[in-house]
Amino acid sequence: MYDIIIIGGGIAGLTSAIYASRASKKVLVLEALSYGGEIINSIDIENYPGLFHISGVELANRLYNQAKELNAEIKFEKVEKITDDKIKEVVTNKNVYKTKSVIIATGLKRRKLALQNEEVLLGKGVSYCATCDGNFYKDKDVAVVGGGNTALEDALYLSNIAKTVYLIHRRDTFRGDLKTLNLLKEKENVKIILNSKITKIVGENILESIEITNNENVIDTLNISGLFIAIGFAPENELFKDLINLDNNNYIIAGEDCKTNKDGIFVAGDIRTKEVRQLVTAASDGAVAATNAIKYVNSLDF
Repeated sequence: MYDIIIIGGGIAGLTSAIYASRASKKVLVLEALSYGGEIINSIDIENYPGLFHISGVELANRLYNQAKELNAEIKFEKVEKITDDKIKEVVTNKNVYKTKSVIIATGLKRRKLALQNEEVLLGKGVSYCATCDGNFYKDKDVAVVGGGNTALEDALYLSNIAKTVYLIHRRDTFRGDLKTLNLLKEKENVKIILNSKITKIVGENILESIEITNNENVIDTLNISGLFIAIGFAPENELFKDLINLDNNNYIIAGEDCKTNKDGIFVAGDIRTKEVRQLVTAASDGAVAATNAIKYVNSLDF
């Protein structure tokens, strides 16, 4: 029997584990992949208070070790089901756990282009992680698609490795940080292509080229070795759609108190409805969700 089970080992989930463990609660964190979440793909974080210029991997490692030192259990299992009872069951691909409360902190997953060959050529020229796979494309031509901070950071990272980096965006302006965009514009090997989208991924056993179509339906072909897709994220909430209330974009509906419509089920991080999705707000959610989960557990009459 656990007091609190946290689903997701990203910044929000690990922060929840730290706060709940410090309150002497029995805590289990369940993570399907690797701890840290998407932030582990960032090579340099500048906007986390007190930790100027830290990599995503180092920040994740610090949080993981802190949670472990405070006696939080962390297991790498995929959650498949949650029951909504006074004593809840969390079913994974390996075990069934009982708990008094649940904090959902599953984060976001990367969006895909949904083009033919995208899945087939994954790992064979197509990637969703520049920092993971960038070194495979030293002195080669690559492309990054997207208009947010992830796309800009990926393009900047690859500009120090690849021969040429094409940055493709479907609009005429970027959503990402102006500072990063200005650094990209100073790079001679970065070519920015606006008002265009990728319409075809070409290759049988390995990526050979991509087809791009601009807003005037003019088609062009880029011969590249690597394509890095960074077109945003979607909430990892398919598992919970029949359990708790979601908005039209599949984010879990919850206010700043991180409470869902179900007693004993809380939410933290990017998957809940809110305006600002940053590391610092994920950590804040983790603290709030854990605090309210602790209060809930303390209020139970068993």
